[in-house]
Amino acid sequence: MGAAQPELEGCRVVVTGATSGLGAAMAGALVAAGASVGVAARPGPRLDEAVERLGGRGFAVAVPVDVRDVSSVTLAVRRAITELGGVDMVVNNAGIGMRTVNPRFFERPQPFFEVEPDAFDDVVATNLRGYFLVARAFSSHFLEQGAGRFVNVSINRSTMLRRGFVPYGPSRAASESLSAIMTEDLRPFGIGVNVLLPGGATETGMIPDDVPPDLRAGLLPAEVMGPPAVFLASPEADGLTGARIAASEFDSWLAEFRAHGAAR
Repeated sequence: MGAAQPELEGCRVVVTGATSGLGAAMAGALVAAGASVGVAARPGPRLDEAVERLGGRGFAVAVPVDVRDVSSVTLAVRRAITELGGVDMVVNNAGIGMRTVNPRFFERPQPFFEVEPDAFDDVVATNLRGYFLVARAFSSHFLEQGAGRFVNVSINRSTMLRRGFVPYGPSRAASESLSAIMTEDLRPFGIGVNVLLPGGATETGMIPDDVPPDLRAGLLPAEVMGPPAVFLASPEADGLTGARIAASEFDSWLAEFRAHGAAR
């Protein structure tokens, strides 16, 4: 990206689903910019290893959590606030994709009526309920301190309507509805809610290993999410709410924002 990266010293951010893929890329960019980052994911060696890999001007701490479980989220919020000395921004990113429901979703789309109810519930529990539980829990902290920001990670709208994409598409469409309502519910309190999406299919663990080379060549790198995540944590984004940013178009979005401002 061509835009200069802001300094985030003193900024405290929690990123869910931060052990790999988009979450790891955002956590890495935030730490590199000087932020203190809570790496939130299910407990285990993978979480510890993800924290150890992060290096930069900031620092990272492990925040074990199962975003589908109320008690786990409550404990994780307390731990994050304690370990980081407070939280300024939360990135809702934890999610599971079509690969868990239909490993061959690229070449063999599965109609919705063949999806097992348990598989449907698992995706929705993570991708929608997880966003809700995390946002609900951190909102109390933000309301108490009188400030805070949420970033909800999403996908292209065309993917929400794609053949064979139940339950992933509906779960992400619902999370965008949740984001819009969160925006208005929190607007009176000065708490920002913005949506960030890659802008295309990305090279993450959600993509099957046997994707044809021509399709894999067109995938975006997960690192595309770093610069906009850093911007959204920066002082320049103070007051920004209700924005929907495609990371692949971030440079042009930022130029427009700087030239004309954005809906706040």
